[in-house]
Amino acid sequence: MMALEKVGGWLDERAGSEAVGHLLSAKVVPKHRYSILYYLGGMALFLLVVQLGTGLLLLLYYEPGVSTAYESVKRISGEIPFGWLIRSIHRWSADIFIGVLALHMFTAFFMKAYRRPRELTWLTGVTAFGLALGFGFSVYLLPWDEIAFFATSVGTAVAGAVPVVGQPMLQLLRGGEDVTGATLARFFALHVVVLPFAALVVVGLHLLLVQKHGMSVPPGVAESGRPRPFVPDFLLRDLVGWTLALALLAALAALLPAELGSKANPFASAPAEIKPEWYFYAPFQQLKWIPSHVGPFEGEAVGAIAFMVLGLLFALVPFLDRRAARGERSPRFTVAGIAVFVYLVVLTCYVWLH
Repeated sequence: MMALEKVGGWLDERAGSEAVGHLLSAKVVPKHRYSILYYLGGMALFLLVVQLGTGLLLLLYYEPGVSTAYESVKRISGEIPFGWLIRSIHRWSADIFIGVLALHMFTAFFMKAYRRPRELTWLTGVTAFGLALGFGFSVYLLPWDEIAFFATSVGTAVAGAVPVVGQPMLQLLRGGEDVTGATLARFFALHVVVLPFAALVVVGLHLLLVQKHGMSVPPGVAESGRPRPFVPDFLLRDLVGWTLALALLAALAALLPAELGSKANPFASAPAEIKPEWYFYAPFQQLKWIPSHVGPFEGEAVGAIAFMVLGLLFALVPFLDRRAARGERSPRFTVAGIAVFVYLVVLTCYVWLH
C-alpha cells in the first residue's frame, strides 16, 4: 500500500494525475429512459482502440508494393502465428466500428445532442465518422487482390466524376490515370499515417468537448433520478460491454475469418457483380439507379453531389435546427432524420440480399 501511495505521489507531482482523477470522478451521466444509448460512444472508442492495436501488429509484416502486398497478406494469413486471427479481428472490428459509430451519430441526432452549446461536439463527431469511412475506403486496396483492385477502380472513378474537382481528385487518389502501384502507395500512406493522425486529433477533441459539456438530455425528456457517476458506475458497465464485444470479435474471427481472393491482374476483366463494403452499399445502389445522364450532367456526378450535399446538411444541422437550439422539440428534423435513416437501411439491405 505504501509503495502504491509513493508511486501515486510521484506521478501526481510530475503529471498531475490527481487532477485527472478528480476530473473523472466529477463526471456524471444523466439517467433517463434513453440512457442506454450513451454506451454507443464508449463502444465506438473501444473498437477504435482495437483497430489501432491490430493495425499496428499487421503493419509489422505487411509490405506495400505491387509485387509484395498480396504475398505479405497471404503470409500473414497462413504462416505468421495467429496472423489470421489478428487480420480477421481487424476486419470484423472495422465493420462493427462503422456500424456502431453510425448508430451513435443517428442517436445523437434524434436526441438533439447537437444543440447549443454542443455544436462543435457534433461537428467533431461527424468528422470522425467521415474519417472512419476514409479508413474503410483506403484499406480496401491494400491486400491487392482482384476484387479490391476493381472495386477501388470503380470507387475512384466515381470521385473523378464530380464536376470541377473530380479530375484533380482522381489524379490525387490514383497517382495517375489508372490504379497502379502509385495508387497502392498513396492508399497505404493515407491509411497508416494521414487518417490515424487525423483521427487521434479529432477524437481527442471530441472527448474533451464531451467532458466539458457533459452528456445531453433530449428536450422534453424527464430525468428518472440523480445522475450516475461515470467512475465507477458507468465505466464498469462500459467494461462489461467491451468484454462482450471482444468475445464477439474472437468468435467472428474464428468462425468467419477474413478471406483473400486471387491476386489482382490489371489486364483481366472485372468480376461480375462487384460490391463495395457494406457501409458503401447505399450510395453504390443509388448510383446504379440513377440514369447515365440527368439532363446535361453525368449520372455519377449527380449521385456523388447528392450524397455530398446530404452529408453537408447533416453536419450543419446544429445551425439549421433553430427550435432545438432554443431547447424545444423539432419534429420536422426528427422526421427528416428518420426518413434518411430508413432510406439508408433499406438500400443497404437491398444490396445485401441481391
